[in-house]
Amino acid sequence: MKYALYLILLLAVASCTTSSPISQTAPRYQTYNQYDQEPITASLFEDETATISEENIQKILDGDYALPKELRVALVKLEGTQSQTRYYWNDETYLKSQQAYLDSFTSQFKQSDRVQRISKIPDLLLSDKKTFTNIREAAVRTQSDIVVVYTIYSDLYAKYKLFAKSDIKAFATTQLMILDVRTGLIPFTTVVTREYQSKRKESELSNEEAANRIKKEAILLTIQEIGKRVNDFLETA
Repeated sequence: MKYALYLILLLAVASCTTSSPISQTAPRYQTYNQYDQEPITASLFEDETATISEENIQKILDGDYALPKELRVALVKLEGTQSQTRYYWNDETYLKSQQAYLDSFTSQFKQSDRVQRISKIPDLLLSDKKTFTNIREAAVRTQSDIVVVYTIYSDLYAKYKLFAKSDIKAFATTQLMILDVRTGLIPFTTVVTREYQSKRKESELSNEEAANRIKKEAILLTIQEIGKRVNDFLETA
């Protein structure tokens, strides 16, 4: 009887005890999302030397652009320090080489059906210190739609300059850009480097004469490659 009363009392206590369930909800933390900020769509830098206003920069980058279907092309060569220090206007080799490069560029551009005319802007129309503004204004006077501006550098590789071997190896780098005369935009640029290796010919009087020929061949290779790239561009532009 004593044990029965003890069991009844124990059950009564257990039935009055309540348990609280464990919360499964994780604590909340306030997080910072960096993408909630508004995107930057204009320059936040102040530049007093800028030649294009911030408003026009936005118009240029957001606007649609296309070259005219028919193109009148003007060619301009920028002389580097190499030409200024090594050649003179009475240098026959230099003059013939420049004409060969001009003829090669002309031949490459004529392969495009869009090109209607090709001419070289005379030096008389350009200032001694050529600028984009000066070149563009000269192109306007010649009624050109685009200006092809290029510069050429060539030299022998270092270990071939002493002509210790019978072979002479040269490299050439040609940079080119197309300037749209109407808009002032530059829709195409490219840089091509090529090399050419050959031996001195029996008809050549000196190693220098051979070196000039080999450098010229390297330059012509760059012009050929640039011509292909330009024509590919004109097919889709």
